[in-house]
Amino acid sequence: MLKKPIYILSIESSCDDTSAAILQNETVLSNVIANQKIHAAYGGVVPELASRAHQQNIVPVAQQAIQQAGIDKQDLSAIAFTRGPGLMGSLLVGTSFAKSMAIALNIPLIAVNHMQAHVLAHFINEDNQEKPKFPFLCLTISGGHTQILKISNYNTFEILGETIDDAVGEAFDKSAKLLGLPYPGGPLIDKHAKLGNKTAFKFTEPKTKNELDFSFSGLKTAILYFLQREHKKDKLFIKENLNDICASIQFTITNILMKKLKLASKITGITEVAIAGGVSANSEIRETLKSFEKTMGWNTYIPKFEYTTDNAAMIGVVGYYKYLNNDFEKENAIATSRLDINS
Repeated sequence: MLKKPIYILSIESSCDDTSAAILQNETVLSNVIANQKIHAAYGGVVPELASRAHQQNIVPVAQQAIQQAGIDKQDLSAIAFTRGPGLMGSLLVGTSFAKSMAIALNIPLIAVNHMQAHVLAHFINEDNQEKPKFPFLCLTISGGHTQILKISNYNTFEILGETIDDAVGEAFDKSAKLLGLPYPGGPLIDKHAKLGNKTAFKFTEPKTKNELDFSFSGLKTAILYFLQREHKKDKLFIKENLNDICASIQFTITNILMKKLKLASKITGITEVAIAGGVSANSEIRETLKSFEKTMGWNTYIPKFEYTTDNAAMIGVVGYYKYLNNDFEKENAIATSRLDINS
């Protein structure tokens, strides 16, 4: 006898993207995302504007997700939502919507940790893509996080190393701002880097007390002083060397990340290695990790581009595993801007 399929409506609203998805078990039937372009004018996400936009987008995005999936809301088995971490005002919109809909439909509510979802996005069933085998290492890199995690199973995440100051995504975006590139600057650095010489300029790689921790604050300062110094000599320095500067910055950041990841593999003996998070869309990081399959003997796992940035499909796959364990949230669930990886 065939098991009845589990349909999860998942909601993601941790930052500035409003997303809703429908999953049938581990398979994505729809994944709708409404972006907020208004923040580009301010050079970064404005929390108040983000929460207002979520309020406008949440209902139509959820409705589109259900329609595109070809199901009725009465078919839903549960509602999953991002509980945290993230911007409090943004999280509240998604949490309130999910709670209300779960109550209205009298179905379970599932709270999801945003960072766990980035990692477990690798377990979405799609195009026969291989999934990591437990235990595996995951380099989780985004605008707000930089961590090396040891994943023992769907529920156990151990932090081996993390940033002691700024996240890698912030390092990319702040460097881009110094170069006069618009927000979000990370993808633009990647674009210009493809046309430049990655060894044209050398930047010092910061040291940390814990050998698996990261630090990007000093690197940002070094880039600032470098640009100021060269600008005094030549007012057109940035314009005339933009591709080489971007390539050198990206090369330095990639080196920092990969050296730590190689060390984590050496210490743990784990050769199943994945990347996750928005910055995992960076072409050099993806290519460098892939090259380690030959040079390091690793099995590497790189998420599809649509599952790197914030999206509800990754929330849904975590919701599915929690549903199987009857790990449901009470109706008085609250959002939280800070959340430990195992919470």
